Amino acid sequence: MTVWDEPRQASARSSMSALRGPIFLAGVDRSGIGLLGELLEGHPDVAISRRTNFWSYYHGRFGSLERPENLERCVTEMLRYTRIQALHPDRDALLDSVRPTGATYARLFGALQEHHLRRVGKSRWGDKSLDSEQHADVILDAYPDAVMVQVIRDPRDRYASQATHRRAARGGVGSGTALWLWSLHHARRNEARHPGRYTVVRYEDLVSTPHEVLQEVCSFVGMPFTPEMLEVAPEEIGGTPEGRVAREFTTASIGRYRHDLTPREIAFIHVVAGHRMAQVGYRVEQVGLSWRDRVVFWLVDVPRNLLRMGLWEVGRQWAERRTPRPSARRLTDPERS
Repeated sequence: MTVWDEPRQASARSSMSALRGPIFLAGVDRSGIGLLGELLEGHPDVAISRRTNFWSYYHGRFGSLERPENLERCVTEMLRYTRIQALHPDRDALLDSVRPTGATYARLFGALQEHHLRRVGKSRWGDKSLDSEQHADVILDAYPDAVMVQVIRDPRDRYASQATHRRAARGGVGSGTALWLWSLHHARRNEARHPGRYTVVRYEDLVSTPHEVLQEVCSFVGMPFTPEMLEVAPEEIGGTPEGRVAREFTTASIGRYRHDLTPREIAFIHVVAGHRMAQVGYRVEQVGLSWRDRVVFWLVDVPRNLLRMGLWEVGRQWAERRTPRPSARRLTDPERS
């Protein structure tokens, strides 16, 4: 599953058959992390929770959970979050699970997931939350038998997808490029720090050769590949609930940037991230700009987008110094949910 083209320090990539711990999925928005999560959850033994964002929103926020009042506050706030409510947690059972052993954030999150496993009748849990690569050190230290898989995508296609969804393109191509470089930096660092427990998958490989890539992922996380992982229940695609059908994979979104981005946006990504793109196998193509566009590109686009990159970095560093909170629209009164 090596995605790096340049020589680098080797890291162990052997099968994790001896480890049966949690599976964490990492990656930034519009990178394919959701697709990989769906495929892994197709395994009869695996349940993958969706965007609990526990390590971003709750870890460390309430001080030591060995203090009863801190544990109560933490659980109360967690149960207000709609994405955690999707796991149908039982407040009393959750508290009873962690109190006797000395409550920690890792034990609390593990108890939440274990309770969910029993409800769905599976035996191994995982979590896919955006930007988990930022918390890899904390997560992998908390769970010595856990593994993490990060999904990356061509920054041009990722930004093209981001720019057409919701309000995700704030900051333009500058912040979009900064986010991709930030994620790639963590991918390289985490593989080096956690050999054999951290790996990186390209979205393009996943949709082009899903069978081969999924087999490699299964080997890495230490579980057998099953054909059901490449199938989908008919009712999920509007059919009658009889048997399962092969999942359809499309490569249509590969190269979408050619018609979704402007030549100047593409050129900026090439100038700033081209070297890193080449290291993970993304080809940097020649972009044809008129002389007028070249003037605007170098005198306006480059300075403006470099400023946006700088502002994005300042915002990221500021956010890392505080614990972010879920958006208000994702919070409810648990007594009414």
